[in-house]
Amino acid sequence: MTKYLVTYHGGSAPDSPEAAQQKTGSALVDPGAPLGASKVVATGAATDGTAAGPVSGYSIVEADDLDAAVALVSDHPFVSRGGSLQVSTAALPG
Repeated sequence: MTKYLVTYHGGSAPDSPEAAQQKTGSALVDPGAPLGASKVVATGAATDGTAAGPVSGYSIVEADDLDAAVALVSDHPFVSRGGSLQVSTAALPG
C-alpha cells in the first residue's frame, strides 16, 4: 500500500487525538505531532518563520489510493475545529 502525508492547517488541536486514531486504526503509520518553531530553507538562505501555507502538524496514513486516504480522515476532529487537512501521496525513496 501507498503512504500518504496528512498535514494540518489552521484550527486548534483536538482535546483527544485518540478519537481520530480510532477511525484510521492500523492505517495510521505515524500519528505525527504538532509542529513548533520553524525555518524556511531556500536557495542560499534559511529564515525564521513558515513557508507559504503554514503546516501546524502531520500524520502519515497508509491506504490503497488517494481517495481511500481522504476517506480515512474525512471526519477528523481537527476539521470540525476549524482546520483543514491536506492529503498528499508520500514519495518515499526506495
